Amino acid sequence: MHQSNKNTHAVVMGGSMAGLFTARVLSDHFDQVTIIERDPVHDQPESRKGQPQTRHLHGVLRPAQDFLEKYLEGTVEKLLDGGAIIGNWGSNIRWWQFGGYRVNAELDMHGISLSRPFMEYHVRKAVLAIKNISLCDNTSADALVMDESNSRVVGLKISHRSQHGEEEILPTDLVIDACGRGTPLPKWLNQLGYDKPEKEEVKIRVKYTTRVYHRVGEHIDNPKLYMIATSPPHDYIGTFMFPVEDNRWIVTAGGWHGHHAPTDEAEFMDFLQTLPTPDIYDILSEAEPISDIMTHNYPASRRFNYNKLNRFPDGLLAIGDSAASFNPIYGQGMSSAALQAEALNEVLSAGSTGSLWREFFAKQAKIIDLPWTLTVGEDFRYPETEGKKPFAIDLVNKYVEAVHRATHKDKVVYEQFLQVMNLLAPPTTLMRPSIMWRVLRAQ
Repeated sequence: MHQSNKNTHAVVMGGSMAGLFTARVLSDHFDQVTIIERDPVHDQPESRKGQPQTRHLHGVLRPAQDFLEKYLEGTVEKLLDGGAIIGNWGSNIRWWQFGGYRVNAELDMHGISLSRPFMEYHVRKAVLAIKNISLCDNTSADALVMDESNSRVVGLKISHRSQHGEEEILPTDLVIDACGRGTPLPKWLNQLGYDKPEKEEVKIRVKYTTRVYHRVGEHIDNPKLYMIATSPPHDYIGTFMFPVEDNRWIVTAGGWHGHHAPTDEAEFMDFLQTLPTPDIYDILSEAEPISDIMTHNYPASRRFNYNKLNRFPDGLLAIGDSAASFNPIYGQGMSSAALQAEALNEVLSAGSTGSLWREFFAKQAKIIDLPWTLTVGEDFRYPETEGKKPFAIDLVNKYVEAVHRATHKDKVVYEQFLQVMNLLAPPTTLMRPSIMWRVLRAQ
């Protein structure tokens, strides 16, 4: 990016993964980047008050891995050195769904298994090691400061919570909202006389139940990932067990529409025994739990269509869960944020020929379309799901169920399915004649 006098200071609201990815990208285009984080941040892996979902199981799909390799060189190696586990999607995963295990074969696709606090800690260290990025934690973002024409953001009003609420106005050339699902931006826009973005919401009433265990014996040196996924519409609770750093298992059972795993210890083990395969129960019946049973509620997937607005302040953007958050059971939020940060870099590098917000939101919408279509489509397998139902989704889901069953036998179909799941290919690639033929043959 050609530096210019006006690209002096960018402010990112929110210091979680989307905010960190965004700050890294902005550091190539602005003299100074400041991350404003509401919670206190300590120099250690931790789950902060404002991000309760971090205590539960997370997936790291390819786009997030690729972002780390490209923009934060050496971070993946540090994660692996610290105990994160990399495994092959074919041979290192026992994944049950729709009556069988997916094919066991070496595939050209790997995933990283680790806890979210551990990952965020290392990403944050790498981002803050960049000389023009700083973090202002325990600080709330209170209001946008506009120019006299009310058309451009020129500052952000903040309060330092550790200093008795002392207020400050940060002059800025760009503010990016990465606050997540608690974003104040639609309300702020309305207060400033702008239209709120159109909101799409799909109600799914998901509840996680999670516990952490010691990983011992044969599972230390050669652990697998275990995924017992739901087979809708009659099966409501899926249970995943991932190996993570410090020789631990994270076990998360996610249920839709009021169904959830028990929070009583004995009843939780009884529940695991009812799963369609004994993989997880057999291991945990001999494992030592090292955490309480934790829960988290996720009522609905939500999307703000900023790309449909005709009027929006210059010097302002929204990214990550502030723009769209999907059912986290599918593990695509972090990778979507990474792709959005990459799109921001492309727009800034090209140089704006018009409104930055218009160009970015157009790119962002195309990125969001893929995980939104995938996750919402799957959630509509349940008749209780409420919201705008995608056109012909029932017919599509019947075919996708056939794809799921084909992955029990066919390596080629499984590889293409993983390309789609990892946001590397659109769902339409599963309907290419060469794939459809293999799907039909496998039934």
